[in-house]
Amino acid sequence: MDIGKEYLRVVIERFNSVKILGDKTLNQLSEEEIHWNYNSESNSVAIIVKHLSGNMVSRWNDFLTSDGEKEYRNRDEEFVDDISTKAELITVWEKGWKVLIDTLTDLREQDLLKSINIRGESHLVLEAIERQMAHYAYHIGQIVYIGKQLKDNDWKSLSIPKGKSEDYLKEMFEKHQDK
Repeated sequence: MDIGKEYLRVVIERFNSVKILGDKTLNQLSEEEIHWNYNSESNSVAIIVKHLSGNMVSRWNDFLTSDGEKEYRNRDEEFVDDISTKAELITVWEKGWKVLIDTLTDLREQDLLKSINIRGESHLVLEAIERQMAHYAYHIGQIVYIGKQLKDNDWKSLSIPKGKSEDYLKEMFEKHQDK
């Protein structure tokens, strides 16, 4: 088994699974709900999406050859909610994810132990991937939490619904016994 190739396969799968949680949440939110925030210190879903996308575009463009904090990035601007429509939000969302997944797909096993810089600080590619996974999962968790709060009883569960753990476990065991 080629451990580097396997790692890259698994990490792409994990990033995609985190993205799916965000996709399923965004699909449940209305045009108005993407702009909701709890208070002036809180971020709306629109702001979180802008920040994630800005980070992804900056970090993953020219990943192996330039610092992950690009000169063109205006991080502070990412925290201004100026997204006009949900369609625009989805475009911003998809742009960041495309850059990330395309870059990961192009990486090779020998790249994992190369050094790259983020804000002038050296990281192994492997470390940078793990750093970004933690960052993106954190923000997707925020998006899901906001979605659950807004949708309340209309929330469509993204995993095992409350009170359904035993049913799910039974179904999974039956599914795997049939193979």
